[in-house]
Amino acid sequence: MRMKLQRFLALLSDILVTAAVVWLAPFCPLTPYRPTAPPHIPDKLEIRYQEPLTADSLQRALLSVEDEMEEMRYYLRIHNVNDEGFNLVARYNDRLQQKYLRLHSLTAGGTAKVVRRLVKAKDRPMIAVKAMGGYWRYGHFHRGRLSGQGIVRDRQGRIVCGLWDSDTVVVASRTDGQGVYYGQMDSLYQACGQGVMDDWDGCHKEGFWLNDRQHGFGFDSSPRHQLRIGEWKAGRFLGERLRYTAERIYGIDISRHQHEKGRKRFGINWRNLRITSLGKRHDTEGRTYPVSFVYIKATEGTTIVNRYFAADYQQARARHIHAGAYHFFSLSTGAAEQAEHFLRHAVIRKGDFPPVLDVEPPEQQIERIGGDEELMRRIAVWMQIVERRTGMRPILYVSQMFINTHMKHADDIKRRYNVWIARYGQYKPDVKLVYWQLCPDGRVQGITGPVDINVFNGYQGQFEEFVRTGFHR
Repeated sequence: MRMKLQRFLALLSDILVTAAVVWLAPFCPLTPYRPTAPPHIPDKLEIRYQEPLTADSLQRALLSVEDEMEEMRYYLRIHNVNDEGFNLVARYNDRLQQKYLRLHSLTAGGTAKVVRRLVKAKDRPMIAVKAMGGYWRYGHFHRGRLSGQGIVRDRQGRIVCGLWDSDTVVVASRTDGQGVYYGQMDSLYQACGQGVMDDWDGCHKEGFWLNDRQHGFGFDSSPRHQLRIGEWKAGRFLGERLRYTAERIYGIDISRHQHEKGRKRFGINWRNLRITSLGKRHDTEGRTYPVSFVYIKATEGTTIVNRYFAADYQQARARHIHAGAYHFFSLSTGAAEQAEHFLRHAVIRKGDFPPVLDVEPPEQQIERIGGDEELMRRIAVWMQIVERRTGMRPILYVSQMFINTHMKHADDIKRRYNVWIARYGQYKPDVKLVYWQLCPDGRVQGITGPVDINVFNGYQGQFEEFVRTGFHR
């Protein structure tokens, strides 16, 4: 009788330990804050977790969390609850804050504490392994299908603990060489459905999965790269979709093309300006938007002047529309001469938006002047002269392809100046920017023909700050 009671208590202990590990593992800090390798999983089918923290590794972990938190601050500053996934990211940001406080507490007094948390062998659960038409569970072999709670090692040697229903996993936590996944799975123990993945290298992924890859909406946060939130396809990031709501800040850029077409001449009805279309790619479902800002081409190269600039500028100011001037850059003449030409003919007054340098040269011209380094030098010369003379940091207008191709080593320009990107796809560019030109074929009541439509990268609060400071942080 006493032996049976001991066996029963031992079995009950195994059940309670297993249940605790299965359901509490996702919430307990059993894995390292910034591990460099997966936890040791010995061949004897035991799960071993350990969390060694030395002074050096703790400092590295703090720096990594700080980098990730800085990226989160940027995201939360220019988004709000109207953006898809905002609450998901905000919740993860709260976890980062708690993680930072835990790590920081270990350095109290200026000295890092060494922490080693190890689950003792006697407290580790038995691993149930499917075999011979049945499975092992709590130390006993069963025939038939696996249902309820259990832990298995799949054919790839990965540890899977979770909840089964007639041999089909419903939700589980999986540990392997990449990291720990928690969420829905398919019959092959692959991430399928909604789930969360924490890689051993510190990367956090959350959202929808298919065949072990992010697929659908989700985000990927890491101290090593920018936050990537939006649509995924088979593990490849496509981009963030913008919701074109009335809360967005829209503007236009114009030149002589809005006044001339062949021999025909057109005026602009500044009293009735209203954006009625964001182009063929973007369905606004009948909504229209006010024109909150306008950029007007002033000059090009060292000889061309937009004859309509002065009148359009005055009309925009009279209608209390935020206005700015831009210069179309040429590689045929010197950057300093172009800056002087722009400053001589453009009007830049207090309260105006920062001047813009529009750079979109053909590849052959870039090669002809000596390549990217010389191009960046010329851009920097124009920007520095205009900034010094106007007291405002100019904005660089380029395509996203231009940034990826020619600005790989122009970190000084990207850090100092705001960027305005031309990209006409459905996804928001994965760079930090002030404006995004989302279409060249928009329609504006009061203007004849197609118009470039732009959206400010943020909402009203950020826009008001930009109006006040002239710089989008």
